Amino acid sequence: MKKYLLSLLSVLLPILTFSQQTTSEKIDAIFKEYTGWFVEGIFYEIPFSETFSIPWVLIVLVGGALYFTVYFKFINIRGFRTAIRVVQGKYEDIEKHGADTLYGDSTPNEHENIIETLRDDSADGEVTHFQALTAALSATVGLGNIAGVAVALSIGGPGATFWMIVAGLLGMASKFAECTLGVKYRDVAKDGTVYGGPMYYLTKGLKEKGMAGFGKILAILFAVFVIGGSFGGGNMFQANQAAAQFTKLFDLQSDDAGMYFGFVMAGLVAIVIIGGIKRIASVTEKIVPFMAGIYVLAALIILGANFTLIDDAFGLIYDGAFTGLGIAGGLVGVMIQGIRRGAFSNEAGVGSAAIAHSAVRTKYPASEGIVALLEPFVDTVVICTMTALVIVITNFNGQFMEYGVPIKEGVELTAMAFDTVIPHFSIVLTLAVILFAFSTMISWSYYGMQGWVFLFGKGKTSDLVYKILFLVFVVVGSSISLGAVIDFSDAMIFAMVVPNIIGVVILAPIIRRELNKYNDAIEVKHEALEEGAEDLTEHM
Repeated sequence: MKKYLLSLLSVLLPILTFSQQTTSEKIDAIFKEYTGWFVEGIFYEIPFSETFSIPWVLIVLVGGALYFTVYFKFINIRGFRTAIRVVQGKYEDIEKHGADTLYGDSTPNEHENIIETLRDDSADGEVTHFQALTAALSATVGLGNIAGVAVALSIGGPGATFWMIVAGLLGMASKFAECTLGVKYRDVAKDGTVYGGPMYYLTKGLKEKGMAGFGKILAILFAVFVIGGSFGGGNMFQANQAAAQFTKLFDLQSDDAGMYFGFVMAGLVAIVIIGGIKRIASVTEKIVPFMAGIYVLAALIILGANFTLIDDAFGLIYDGAFTGLGIAGGLVGVMIQGIRRGAFSNEAGVGSAAIAHSAVRTKYPASEGIVALLEPFVDTVVICTMTALVIVITNFNGQFMEYGVPIKEGVELTAMAFDTVIPHFSIVLTLAVILFAFSTMISWSYYGMQGWVFLFGKGKTSDLVYKILFLVFVVVGSSISLGAVIDFSDAMIFAMVVPNIIGVVILAPIIRRELNKYNDAIEVKHEALEEGAEDLTEHM
């Protein structure tokens, strides 16, 4: 371990020394010159009139979500109750041993032998449904919910909230589809380590369809994009924002404050990511519910203190959603802002969450797809809506924001909204930003590493090289501001949409087959229980 730490330090020091130089701005300019075409290409907006245009990647995201919603017969609504039951562990028995084994055509005394071996962990996977859900949520719940919503409202007004919710509801179907495939086509090593995500279902799934070469190309592209995204948007941007909030809270004027913060953050991240997905999941299952709970509780306190204004707030949201209320671009402009924020916040269709969900313990891939559909609901429909309601209610008189006038610092505006009812809540919000950034970083480290080992091979050496690079970027991100680098990495995250959506659409029939298989298994259990069989879940 000491050798590894010394190696890490030897890599970090020259980079950090260089990062403090004023030439970083020149490097940023050069980087922008060579990568600007890629950023502009990914976020290119297709003009539909003189007043509004739509990013093509958003069309792919929303189009895919609409397709999956219809194709799977509104699984985002039909599967919601089942998803809750799965997370609660109601079907853990059949997911480990199979419904037919436990409940199908049983003979006298058969269950006595089964109960003796129920605790054998016969299903592949490393984490529980709840841990997989929180690991994936930790990568999406964060700055987008706190700062991004404020930015969307500043541009699109209250009506953007309605379309944000629509994007979240549609995104549930995309998450179901991609995460089902993540489990279906994952690789499981001899030691039980799981390797999964779009890289694997694009390769294996399309090979089954007779498109092996095409699938390999898509998988390689996705792997490259996810690595780039993990270093930038999933790491440097998070570290940079957390460091900025920390230094601002404690009024630290030193130029080195960000670097020192980065060292501490890198140390904490290292402790977690060295343990792999099991350690990551064990941390996120505590951080995400805790911080999301505090944030939602604070929002509920504000809404409770202003409960007489809630119906007025929803009135503004509804009216703004269908009239535009004077916002640039009118109805369509408001719609674009809301859908864009919702789609970008929950990352449904990006494929990243399928990597975390693929590590779950289950025999039925669709079981985790159903769990995954809760993610956009929690991230966008609940948390983003809470933020929007707080801002709308506390800004009825326009005391701190004028709708239609874009802002840049969304965290500060959200903090002002909360402070109007809960004095000094901005301190708690700063802590939330840091913890959300931390949880996002550790989850994206896992995403990036999965892409890394797909390209460069599986093994301890490959893992270590990636993790060292990731920790280097934590400190670099905290120390300097490289706008073009972060823009490029954000573009890489959304470039993941292209190969992922193409593959998931092609493999949709397989997803539907897996869904039917899991629904049949649940039905077998329910019928057995109705006939007097014992629910074996309690023996797990």
